[in-house]
Amino acid sequence: MISRMESSVAAVAGGVGGALVLLGVILLVCFCMFHYKRYSNRNSDTASSDPSAVVEQKREGGSSGSSQSTTPRLFRMKELEHATRHFDEANLIGYGSFGLVFKGLLYDGTIVAIKRRSGSPRPEFSDEVAHLQIVQHRNVVNVLGYCQENGYQMLVFEYLPNGSVCSHLYGRDSTTKLEFKQRLSIATGAAKGLCHLHAQRPPVIHGNFNTANVLVDENFIAKVADAGVARLLEKIDDDAGPSESSSSRATVFRDPEVDRNGEGSDVYSFGVFLWELITGREASHIDGFGSNESMFHWVEVHLNEDDLVDDRLKGSFTAEGMEDFIRLALRCTGFPRKDRPAMEAAVAELERILDKEIMRTTVMGGEGTATVTLGSQLFTK
Repeated sequence: MISRMESSVAAVAGGVGGALVLLGVILLVCFCMFHYKRYSNRNSDTASSDPSAVVEQKREGGSSGSSQSTTPRLFRMKELEHATRHFDEANLIGYGSFGLVFKGLLYDGTIVAIKRRSGSPRPEFSDEVAHLQIVQHRNVVNVLGYCQENGYQMLVFEYLPNGSVCSHLYGRDSTTKLEFKQRLSIATGAAKGLCHLHAQRPPVIHGNFNTANVLVDENFIAKVADAGVARLLEKIDDDAGPSESSSSRATVFRDPEVDRNGEGSDVYSFGVFLWELITGREASHIDGFGSNESMFHWVEVHLNEDDLVDDRLKGSFTAEGMEDFIRLALRCTGFPRKDRPAMEAAVAELERILDKEIMRTTVMGGEGTATVTLGSQLFTK
């Protein structure tokens, strides 16, 4: 009897002991989990103040800032020589305010435009290029990098296959027929590019905007080229290279009222660009620039003679759309400067004109008419 009770007690004691061991294990696991969680939370809360943690976050892409590098790529002369076959004339595609422009193929297969001029290495050069590279926009030609070697300064840009708008408007070999809505779209893209430049703080003033500096990609999306190059040249211009700055085209595009460092000057140049889109003529062949009176007179004369609008546009626009386009061009090239629209307002107006033109021609079931209201009626509306 006693033996049986001892056995029962032993069994109970054994069961209690096992339960206590199990309970101890559970408590130990809970303790460890609690402290692990607390340690993790503490690390999470303090990670942002730990310099090594911040560095590691940035390496892993954990930073909330932009991951795009603001440091322009420094190209070596050897790579650019290889890209252009030692700057072979066969790869020369033009020249502008910065110098000769070559088409090049980089080692990684990227096609680029390389602008080259004579010049010794300058620290200001790389600083300005870094500033320009920050300005990234769909309607601005992007700066990819630079090179300063062997007595040359070079800028490397993205390459746009369809070239400049002027080559399509009045280039000798051009077979392109830019319809009215397409010209409106190009004007809108260029305006958006300038608007983005002016929105920078401090504003980036183009200073040399003209039709040759509006390029189009494979889809004829317009992009503003040479943004900020005028300012760069002012800082580093110790050796003169081939330049368009003294050409008749650049002179006509420059605002006669102010120097080229103001936003209003870019707006004036944009207005001249609009006149080229309207007329299909080079700006140097338009006699009305210089005052409101001379411009109004020139427009009215050519409206009455029915030769203001580019003949290639006949039948591709509505009278209302063309009238609005002409009014905007007049406002952008008007005097005084304070009465000109800001580029933001020009963008909004161009988008409105384009939307209405699309709506009108869709409702009409065709492109439109080639009739424009005569000058006296146009100016009084």
